[in-house]
Amino acid sequence: MNYLDKFVIMGGRKLFGEVTISGAKNAAVAVIPAALLVEGTCRIENMPSIKDVGVICDILTQLGAKVKYIDEHSIEINCEKLKSWTAPYEMVQKMRASYYLIGALLGRFNHAEVAMPGGCNFGVRPIDQHIKGFEALGAKVDITHGIIEAHATKLKSAQMYLDVVSVGATINIILAAVRAEGITVIENASKEPHVVDVANFLNAMGANVRGAGTDVIKIKGVEKLTGGTYSIIPDQIEAGTFMIAAAATGGDVLVKNVIPKHLESITAKLMEMNVIVEEFDDSVRVSRKGKLHKANVKTLPYPGFPTDLQPQIVALLSIAEGTSVITESVWDNRFQYVDELRRLGAHITVDGKVAVIEGVTNLSGSPVRATDLRAGASMVVAALVAHGVTEIHELCHIDRGYEDFESKLRSLGAQILRKSDSEEKVLGEAL
Repeated sequence: MNYLDKFVIMGGRKLFGEVTISGAKNAAVAVIPAALLVEGTCRIENMPSIKDVGVICDILTQLGAKVKYIDEHSIEINCEKLKSWTAPYEMVQKMRASYYLIGALLGRFNHAEVAMPGGCNFGVRPIDQHIKGFEALGAKVDITHGIIEAHATKLKSAQMYLDVVSVGATINIILAAVRAEGITVIENASKEPHVVDVANFLNAMGANVRGAGTDVIKIKGVEKLTGGTYSIIPDQIEAGTFMIAAAATGGDVLVKNVIPKHLESITAKLMEMNVIVEEFDDSVRVSRKGKLHKANVKTLPYPGFPTDLQPQIVALLSIAEGTSVITESVWDNRFQYVDELRRLGAHITVDGKVAVIEGVTNLSGSPVRATDLRAGASMVVAALVAHGVTEIHELCHIDRGYEDFESKLRSLGAQILRKSDSEEKVLGEAL
């Protein structure tokens, strides 16, 4: 997974077949820090084999945890002998979800020192709601030279109302409150599937968290979490990405190992665009026979349309008939990738948080770059339908969140190759 790696994609091939979705990236990078609260061994299964998981596991190891890989998708974590509440700066900078370390370490030690998070750069990442929650629980929080320090003599329960629906703040407050004295109530809580997954993981370890998946979550503090086994939910964003790719190419793909309910917003939007979506118990089948219709999309907290699928659906709408409008209501600056889609021939204008897309008949291959994780997936979707060859650079972003992306696409018939800029092979030899 080299920064210089690139995808070389020959577009114009429809995707056919079956693809199995990995464990949810957004859940995994929150569940692993939650293991810091467990004074025993926890086994986590259905773990996606991606760069962010490796980074957060390395951070836990440096904090004194024992992390053992059982196989590619299962790990055991033992945090009985943690030796530090200070997360390594250089590693924290590699991912946004590192801020979950604050709540977990605060909940474990009543003390945490963690640098401001890194990860994809597409907008301001305020943590004011996180801090509001920590302070309500009795912690004092200071930010000095980019380092967040939170400490408390003893955390105590509180009732709080989040000013905005925040996934990160909801999870972080849950982590800090799990072992606090009394019953903590979070109102206007996020309802995202990975919030529920973190709560279910903690409960499997001995916590008492109720109401996850609703806008009111209650956490009754317990003295100790003792360990157990847990399996991560399927990744709704990876599933949505393959659904969009199938629709874009006009193929027929069965997307397996999913929770269809988690996909309702993307399913509804695809059907509005003249895409056929069939739901089964743990899979969805996506196909298209006619032309794509225009659609308007507004990103919203779950169960609304997810912001993490916004770049992918923009790529899809760029080849739909008519004019579509996308409104981004979660992040301030998530349209940075639009210039890259324009290189492929897309007609998109952006005004603040609104993008207007004039559908075109064809896209054309060109060198582009992945400006962030989901933007990288958007480039792949566009490249799959573009005429000619597209090179997608800076795959380090894509590798953060998609497991074996190119292998899964190849199994569906895509002509995609990962290669290094230093390699001498030509496209014809590899394909």
